[in-house]
Amino acid sequence: MTPDVVIDVGNTRVKWARCSNDAVVATASLVPDDPAGWQRQCEAWRLGAGARYVLTGVNPERRDRLADFLRQRGDAVRLVCEARELPLVVRLERPDHVGIDRLFNAVAANSRRETGRGAVLIDAGSAVTVDWLTEEGAFAGGVIFPGVRLMILALHEHTALLPLIETPDRLPGLPGTSTREAMAAGVAWAAAGGVRLVVERYRHQSFVPPHVFLTGGDGPLLHGALGASVEPWPDMTLEGIRLTAESLP
Repeated sequence: MTPDVVIDVGNTRVKWARCSNDAVVATASLVPDDPAGWQRQCEAWRLGAGARYVLTGVNPERRDRLADFLRQRGDAVRLVCEARELPLVVRLERPDHVGIDRLFNAVAANSRRETGRGAVLIDAGSAVTVDWLTEEGAFAGGVIFPGVRLMILALHEHTALLPLIETPDRLPGLPGTSTREAMAAGVAWAAAGGVRLVVERYRHQSFVPPHVFLTGGDGPLLHGALGASVEPWPDMTLEGIRLTAESLP
């Protein structure tokens, strides 16, 4: 099927993508649980009743509320919830226990990677995932660690004196010369350093240098520390959903 809109319901944002026959042409990032905002987005994109939506995400309750909202408008809604629905080989014992957003990243990467080259898929959101796509295009798992915002919250909530700071919008300089600056530097460089180390391990286990793709809300923050060979792809997950939708009957 060819969707008009695909939607990824995350833990902190709901990401919409307007689709053409062969591409994502526009995106929007909305707050969760906001029917008025959903309606405004439908109006902004001139989506009348009967539009075709494909919904997925890692927050099932929010996903289902949005699906109900769209159905009440008279729209056609298709949920994609299981790994077996994706055009992807998943080399794990329990494919349906993987965050489905990670699998959509793999579907998208398969559309760009060169034949015979693997790919590293970095998604820097509430959690940071660094996944491996084999040279044959199979999803082979990866690592998950806390994202920048989660580290900030943990430092504030599990200590007596550390303040709650804003998420940095760029890599801080070193050393931090105040508590707030030291915290911002610590969480940003911890995330960047963790990603860099895992990417290097993947590179060492591959005969051909892999593609490295970067997505997620904190992707721009981390990109400067990861090197020019890392390709930013803000819409990678949404493109994976679109490609999956195109493969469905």
